[in-house]
Amino acid sequence: MTDQIRSDVTFPPDETLTPERARELGHELGLRGDEYDRIVGTLHRTPTVAELGMYSVMWSEHCSYKSSKIHLRQLAASAPWIVAGPGENAGVVDVGDGLAVAFKIESHNHPSFVEPVQGAMTGVGGILRDIFTMGARPIAVMDPLRFGDPGGWTDGAGRHHEPDPLQRRLIDGVVRGVGFYGNCVGVANIGGETVFDDTYAGNPLVNVLAIGVMQRDRLQLARAEAPGHLAVLLGSATGRDGIGGASVLASQEFDEGLEAKRPNVQVGDPFAEKLLIECCLELYERDLISGIQDMGAAGIACSTSELASAASMGMDVDLDAVHLREPSMESWEILCSESQERMLALVDPDEVTEVLAIAERWGVPASVIGEVVEGDALVLRRRGEVVADLPARSLADEGPTYDRAQQRPSSLDDYAAIDAESVATDQLAGGDLDAFALAFLASPNVASKRWVYEQYDQHVQAGTVLGPGMGDAGVVRLPGSRRAVACATDGNGRYCELDPAEGTKRIVAEAYRNVVCVGARPLGTTNCLNFGNPERPEIMWQLATSIAAMAEACAALGVPVTGGNVSLYNETKGAAIHPTPVIGILGVLEDAGDAIGAAYENENDLVFLLGAPTKEGLAGSDLQRYLGLPLGGVLAPTDLELEAVIGEVLQLAAREGYVSSAHDVSGGGLLATLAESCAAGAIGVEVAIDTGLSPAQLLCSESPGRVVVTVASEHVRELAQLCADAGVALTDIGTVGGERLIIRDVIDLPLEEVETALLGGLAATLDG
Repeated sequence: MTDQIRSDVTFPPDETLTPERARELGHELGLRGDEYDRIVGTLHRTPTVAELGMYSVMWSEHCSYKSSKIHLRQLAASAPWIVAGPGENAGVVDVGDGLAVAFKIESHNHPSFVEPVQGAMTGVGGILRDIFTMGARPIAVMDPLRFGDPGGWTDGAGRHHEPDPLQRRLIDGVVRGVGFYGNCVGVANIGGETVFDDTYAGNPLVNVLAIGVMQRDRLQLARAEAPGHLAVLLGSATGRDGIGGASVLASQEFDEGLEAKRPNVQVGDPFAEKLLIECCLELYERDLISGIQDMGAAGIACSTSELASAASMGMDVDLDAVHLREPSMESWEILCSESQERMLALVDPDEVTEVLAIAERWGVPASVIGEVVEGDALVLRRRGEVVADLPARSLADEGPTYDRAQQRPSSLDDYAAIDAESVATDQLAGGDLDAFALAFLASPNVASKRWVYEQYDQHVQAGTVLGPGMGDAGVVRLPGSRRAVACATDGNGRYCELDPAEGTKRIVAEAYRNVVCVGARPLGTTNCLNFGNPERPEIMWQLATSIAAMAEACAALGVPVTGGNVSLYNETKGAAIHPTPVIGILGVLEDAGDAIGAAYENENDLVFLLGAPTKEGLAGSDLQRYLGLPLGGVLAPTDLELEAVIGEVLQLAAREGYVSSAHDVSGGGLLATLAESCAAGAIGVEVAIDTGLSPAQLLCSESPGRVVVTVASEHVRELAQLCADAGVALTDIGTVGGERLIIRDVIDLPLEEVETALLGGLAATLDG
């Protein structure tokens, strides 16, 4: 219990509440009865309106992680190259040459359903601020997206899916929002995912990952280091947009009142963000900042309390100094507004004049709103009167933590009882496999997402080595260095609905595999955990099980978790999304020129399958969905030890120049892998594979641990020796060349038709 808080403070009448009204207001703001009682116990009095507003947002699920915190402690971030880990605005890893890279993924799911363009825009803006708050210049973003079925296509059972106007509005709005913000700020979009499934129809997922680079010694931290330092608010004026975004939107399920929540969506301004980035980077360069914090969820309430709490200090704040868009705003609105493009910086009083001058030169509004003080009290004044007086730590670090009840869903047994392998196999038996292959490649989840990523600037800043569709991971060169970083995002809600543990391991392994396929050495993991209502024991079991599996997989693959985001209450009218952990893994290439793409490029290169043999793997697969079959089956287990060895082989092969292309086998199976590489390189391939499996399994199995590589004949011996030394299987399956995609005795397709189906399938669907 703090000894700094006074119970006899006098507050203005418009801030004063009776105990009965305060409890009622707390309930309206989402505080449980016992949480309200805890606030009273901390303050030794009835809280004010402003204090209740602050506690409601800071103790919301979105800000306090009260349902997940005890489980997230399993995710270790220990490695010599980790510069900053969980608890900071973004993870930071040392990549050599005196450089460090910041990266993180976050969600903006609920706002993007309410207002797709602005929701997506502010999702991009928010994650970019997390990156440059650490001192890094943003150089790339990625956007894993999930929507309901857009309709406009015919599935493998002959059923036509009618166009869904809501999903098409969401898809169009989110893609425009991501593209507009990133393009205006000038940050390259180097990859992501776009997935369609009915589970997301009432709750799309808009996750955004950002990457930034800085000098290793320029790391900025979010803490108040010294009493007397001044708090300077940098950026846009504070308005009513975004008020309650963390508590009203991000920490509740959706219901009928969707329109009423529209005012809670923030409004983004990418041009203001660009100026803010340049201003902050100059302040870092001149060493004028002692601490800095992004104003994201919970606004001033969050940034002031977190900066003070991190250094076990207090802060006095004058709300009259906050530059406002709407002067009529009440104190709690100023404190809890989530208006975008704002930062709170701590500055030595002797240097504040220079800081304000730099801000003015960049056209960034700036004002001194507070001062760091001894003790632990966060005191906020308005019109000369105290409106809040509370311990900073109680807001930022002492929120409620729950060990919620867990129960394994009985649906898992029902899923496991479904014979996914033989049912899908029987559906394709005796049919026209060529016709099936083209239709499957054109289906929304398998087809290229070119329609999406062509709306993004992939090459701004001139650092992109491998952009969307070019490789298994995006690769961007680090300015002033030969090095590059690679990053991949992966997630699969269908897998995790069947088995959260095995599904999560498979997702981590796939993201890892995608990074090593481009030749990079994986360094760290960030995650965005998209789940339903944690107050339901079945959902809580899914979340806890997924986190434990992630911890196991990341430890086995040597990719520590540096941070991430938990997005819960992804439900509409009681219908939860599939559990969807999205994993982002970042790696480094010592030489950007070593990066390996997925495209077939050279006639007569030999094609090899590296890693595990193809096994039955249609549970939760794209084929199962395409055929309209019920979700079900048992996932083939992931061999994490094998995945790690595959990674070592591919990294060495890239450095030595043994491999011309590499592309893992995952969603859509071998058929999708071969088709994507053919289309990317505009060249055909002929392979022959004797697996003893049915055509359905051969073409579409998603069993893990497999990579298709192409090798020039002069390097075959070296690669074979490398694999033999590592104990990794390498099977010769064919040759690059010609104008057809041939899997002998199974399919024989003209390359032109493959390209039309794969590259034009999504556009045709959305036009249908």
